[in-house]
Amino acid sequence: MSKLDVAGVTCNFTIQGSGKMDVVLLHGWGQNIQMMQFIQDHLSQHFRVFNLDFPGFGESTEPPVAWGVLEYTEFLHEFCLANKIENPILIGHSFGCRVAIRYASLYPVHKMVLTGAAGLLPKRGIDYKIRTGVYKLGKKAVKLTGSKSLEDSLKNHFGSTDYKNTSGVIRESFVKIVNEDLTPYLDQFDCPVLLVWGDKDDATPLWMGQVMEEKMKNAGLAIFEGDDHYAYFHQSRRFCLVLDAFFEKDKGKK
Repeated sequence: MSKLDVAGVTCNFTIQGSGKMDVVLLHGWGQNIQMMQFIQDHLSQHFRVFNLDFPGFGESTEPPVAWGVLEYTEFLHEFCLANKIENPILIGHSFGCRVAIRYASLYPVHKMVLTGAAGLLPKRGIDYKIRTGVYKLGKKAVKLTGSKSLEDSLKNHFGSTDYKNTSGVIRESFVKIVNEDLTPYLDQFDCPVLLVWGDKDDATPLWMGQVMEEKMKNAGLAIFEGDDHYAYFHQSRRFCLVLDAFFEKDKGKK
């Protein structure tokens, strides 16, 4: 394990391999480097692979203030500069894909692999609209009481699992991040992109992957049938075989 002070946080990360190209692994929200470890182990045979804990997760410290996608992206850029990483291969899951997409819209990227990628606003049904309306009414009522504990209790009751599992700056960051629509950035880069999706994904449904494939300039979609948001992890051997095929021409490349 290594530690690096960058962008106002202390980042925990590991490096494996000594290839001429660099791979950076970007885990999902609420996760840590352990979820990407098998990818690092596999790709380190041919690449220099960085596996990091995002600020606020694993053994990295929290951001000084609530961050949105752009702040996490600038953190990644500073991390790359500090480690002399240029034109990287980015592999992300879920939230990590948000950062990868935004990074590629701003800085050179050789290739990306995005699995269960977040970044599009979900389609909202009538149940969500009713639930949101009830929450807003409850919020107004609670504010009249001036009770902070009641306000926190209301948020915890109506919030998602990811929201409930965080607090403080990370919770504030989560609220900012999930309301950011990255659709305008999907056509802002030319690098090849491999999208990997479980067709039973209910966190980032398959239609999101199909939209990304359509809007990105150079993307292909691989579907793991019968699997969910963690298809890449559940089918790790298959995922590594797909990576091998996608990166075949990059092994040993400068």
